[in-house]
Amino acid sequence: MQRFNTRRSLPLTDMVSVEIEYCVPCGHLPRAQELEAEILEEYGLQVDRVALVTGDGGVFEVRVDGEQVFDIDDDEYDADAIVDAVGSYVGAAA
Repeated sequence: MQRFNTRRSLPLTDMVSVEIEYCVPCGHLPRAQELEAEILEEYGLQVDRVALVTGDGGVFEVRVDGEQVFDIDDDEYDADAIVDAVGSYVGAAA
C-alpha cells in the first residue's frame, strides 16, 4: 500500500511541534485547550502537532521543538504573547 504525503505544500522539515504541559489537579486543561486551538488557528499546517501533556505541581509550560517558550513560574500568562513566541519558531523553520 502506497502512502501519500498530504502536506505537499510544506516539507516536513519546515514544521514545528508544540507541547503544552499543564497541571491536571490545578484545572488548567481548559486553558491548555484554548491555547492549543489558538496556535492551530494561527499557524495551521505550519505546525506538525500541538500536544497536550499532563502534569502536576502547578506546571504550565509551552515548548516548541523541545525549547521552552513559556513557563508560568517565570512569566505572566498572555495567550497572544505565547502564540507570537510559537510564531517566531514557525517563521524560523520556513
